[in-house]
Amino acid sequence: MKLLYSLLVATTCVLAQTPGQASGAGKTGPGGLTINPGGEYKRSMVGTDFSTNNTYRNPIMTINAGDPFMTRYNDWYLFTFSTNDNITIKRSRSLTADWDYAETKVVFTPDAAEACPWCTDLWAPEIHNINNKWYIIFSATPDADNPLPLLDAMCPYACPAINHRMFVLESSGSDPWTSNYSMKGELDTFDQFAIDGTYFKFKGELYHIYSCWENKYSGWPANLCITHLSNPWTVDSTLLERRMISVPNNPWEQVPYGRPGRLATNEGPQQLTNPKTGQNFVLYSAARVNTPFYCVGMLELVGEDPDPMQYSSWKKHNENCVFHQNPSQGVYGTGHASYTTSPDGTEPYIVYHALTTDNPEPALYRTTRTQKFKFGEDGFPVFPAAANGPFPLPS
Repeated sequence: MKLLYSLLVATTCVLAQTPGQASGAGKTGPGGLTINPGGEYKRSMVGTDFSTNNTYRNPIMTINAGDPFMTRYNDWYLFTFSTNDNITIKRSRSLTADWDYAETKVVFTPDAAEACPWCTDLWAPEIHNINNKWYIIFSATPDADNPLPLLDAMCPYACPAINHRMFVLESSGSDPWTSNYSMKGELDTFDQFAIDGTYFKFKGELYHIYSCWENKYSGWPANLCITHLSNPWTVDSTLLERRMISVPNNPWEQVPYGRPGRLATNEGPQQLTNPKTGQNFVLYSAARVNTPFYCVGMLELVGEDPDPMQYSSWKKHNENCVFHQNPSQGVYGTGHASYTTSPDGTEPYIVYHALTTDNPEPALYRTTRTQKFKFGEDGFPVFPAAANGPFPLPS
């Protein structure tokens, strides 16, 4: 689950500042977002090193932002993340240039006072190109994670996010930046808790994978569920056909380590396809988002003719996280990742958020980071240790 935090946002598109401009602690940048809120980073230590233009450093964005989602369109990178109050997108022609100052546009701002189902606590937006339209999928709740006491009492644990559901926005055209976005509707999750939804594409079919509870009042653990879609906003599976394809049964998926039930978490699923072998994986976040142990786990779609709606088609990498904290570099809570490529398309990159301390405050501060990874001889992704750099610029 995501923790609440507040970001000041604007409703206009603001052009990027030039790389040479200075940034002080707490400065307001494009879109009204607060840059470098803790004053931890010098501008020269964020993203591309413009003095040489051949290396970059992490983080690539100092704005407090969880759940980063990066994709490509034409020669642009398109980026979105949790702001809690609206849906904000950024774009840049560079993967590693300082995203604090990238072009920024708020595309959807609900009125929290209306208490509509999608009006508060907007989490983990993603933007996908499907049939030449762009769809933004996100979770939200009508009650700012403050449900009625009698509803909360139905859960065995406190369950503030019990009313979170998944929603879809549709673009007005084929260009994600110039389009307007309108509410297409709620993705049916059978009136049960749902966050961190993503689209999974396989053999011309479309699926919804999201973080779910076993039933309406479970509270914990947070699992991964899959349903089939007839289009980007319509689920055509029934509750009986829904499949729970991952449960946080491994000790490293639980907080404290090895304690099942409360805080045991699978969330933030994301499809990753090996472009050479065609192998399909779902990378997801495990353990608890507000701890240093938050990490990336992995499922693989297996079998000669796999059906994503069958339990037997999914195999979990049970040994450990495939991407995790690196205390020697001061990088903690590495999770909720998305995946993209270098500008020439030859190098795969992971884009993730991370904490800057192993003992975070309740109001989390997370930066956005990216690193190159590779696919091994077995076709599996092989991730580096989380690090600060410097790294060579993407090819």
